[in-house]
Amino acid sequence: MPFKRAIYPGTFDPITNGHLDVIERAAKIFDEVIVVVAVNSQKQPLFSADERYEMIDLVTEAYPNVRVDVLIDGLLANFARENDAHVIVRGLRQVTDFEYEFQISLMNRNLYPEITTVFLMPNEKYTYLASSIVREVAGLGGDVSNFVPKTVLERLNEKFSLKKDH
Repeated sequence: MPFKRAIYPGTFDPITNGHLDVIERAAKIFDEVIVVVAVNSQKQPLFSADERYEMIDLVTEAYPNVRVDVLIDGLLANFARENDAHVIVRGLRQVTDFEYEFQISLMNRNLYPEITTVFLMPNEKYTYLASSIVREVAGLGGDVSNFVPKTVLERLNEKFSLKKDH
């Protein structure tokens, strides 16, 4: 059987238990999964790319076939080609995610015909979970401990306590 390398791209600002659920599922399906921290110049992330990389690296230590990389600029299709990855993994939480992801999938396949996008649905308890909601709730002092790994919770608490001090 051929070696199957997949990439799981996202901003992961921060990584949530829903993301981890998708990573765990992908790690069981593919020989290697590269979690790609995408840097989007149109977004103002709470965490730097290096901080997101570090958090993901820490929380995925239990998966020997998962590694983390950062895509500063350029096309995901080119990143996949350069890394000999033929699968893009995307998590679908709701039906509304599908339309956008479908368009991106078709464009990636146009740019890199050898690529296949695989949609994985997280556990139903994470279907409403988004990094933006986690950031907002944490920023307002809410408890997000059920939604992020302990390491991420600590980083969120540090980040927001620093913001309050300034």
